[in-house]
Amino acid sequence: MSKYYRYYVLMILTVASVLNIADRLIMSILMEDIKTEFTLTDTQMGLLAGLAFALFYALMSLPIARLADRSNRKNILAAALIVWSGMTALCGAATGFVSLFLARLGVGVGEAGGSPPSYSIIADYFKPSERARAMGVYVTGAVIGTGGGLMVGGLLGELLGWRLTFMALGIPGILIGIVLFFTVREPKRGTYDAGNDRAKEAIEIKETLSSLLANKVYVRVSISFAMLTMVGYAMAVWLAPIMLRNFDVSLSKVGLYLGLTYFVGGIPGPVIGGYLTDYTGSKNARWRAWIPAIFILACVFTFWFCLSATELMPFLGFFALAYAFFMIPQGASMSMLQSALGSGERALGISFALLINSMVGLALGPLLIGLLSDFLAPSYGARSLNYALLVVCTFAATVAALGYFWTSVAMSRDPNLDEGLEEGHDEGQLTV
Repeated sequence: MSKYYRYYVLMILTVASVLNIADRLIMSILMEDIKTEFTLTDTQMGLLAGLAFALFYALMSLPIARLADRSNRKNILAAALIVWSGMTALCGAATGFVSLFLARLGVGVGEAGGSPPSYSIIADYFKPSERARAMGVYVTGAVIGTGGGLMVGGLLGELLGWRLTFMALGIPGILIGIVLFFTVREPKRGTYDAGNDRAKEAIEIKETLSSLLANKVYVRVSISFAMLTMVGYAMAVWLAPIMLRNFDVSLSKVGLYLGLTYFVGGIPGPVIGGYLTDYTGSKNARWRAWIPAIFILACVFTFWFCLSATELMPFLGFFALAYAFFMIPQGASMSMLQSALGSGERALGISFALLINSMVGLALGPLLIGLLSDFLAPSYGARSLNYALLVVCTFAATVAALGYFWTSVAMSRDPNLDEGLEEGHDEGQLTV
């Protein structure tokens, strides 16, 4: 396959990731308006932003991933994209907490088929030594989806209201799903798995799960990545409400300022992190675990200054730096997961890891913050949400860093990830 086509596929998958994250997190910028209209608490908003999405996302991710290990991943991704986009539009028709909760469940069902097939496809288009960079590019979609979603959502929310905003954001995904279906070719499974002694063909799910649980690197990275994700979702879900409560700023400006900050801090992070990880990992493979450990600690340290700020500009500046630190480990984490898995277990393995991410980082994280914010509100008023984020994020980042250091103990020092690949192997075959 040509280099240009590989990067075209990566671009399309990244666009799908943009829409995935935008639809998942649009609740953040619209949260205060929804809370006011339906008279909800922070705990209820934490349920809508987290658990409502994560519940069916987690339940559906494993069977969909299993299907992706056995069938055409491109078709699964295209169908999932259309489903979650349609359910996002239906959120705008909600009449109360229950109906909005159910619509968010539907978004989770669709998005369960998004990331596992994408990660698996990327792994079959890029060699192991290139994967951290490719994954770094892919996860910039999360940054663009978060920042762009906030900017567009804030502007549309102020002009059209939260209901029409949900509806407007659902349309692009349907169109991209059609483009993906007709232009992306399914790669040959296991193209770059030479030298990996794991079975190239999908095996029975019980055997696959046993293999995953016996894989020390996979298990430790999955746990660490889940705690890292808790920090990310805490920022993505709750920073817009914090700005609206703490600063005299309109909804559209919150979306604009916060969105631009996500771009400034987030876009360089995964790309730099990918190259930094591939470079240091070429000297000692354990740097692939040490890099995430170091930078998640740097992230939460900087985040303290962000949430302690009493002026808007210092708040945004410290957040941009914190988010850049947060994004650096993303490509490294996914690269470690991909390299630890065989092609026949890759989609299921990634889906299981993302299931842990969803239940810990997305379902539990926002709910804990909402509960703690409501508990602290009588004493700290509008700042209660700030303190709730500080407590939860500090705990999660500490556990994540320790987990990554623990992962390095189980890793080989051998930096040669491409061992066993034949010359010219990057001309991998494609299947329709």
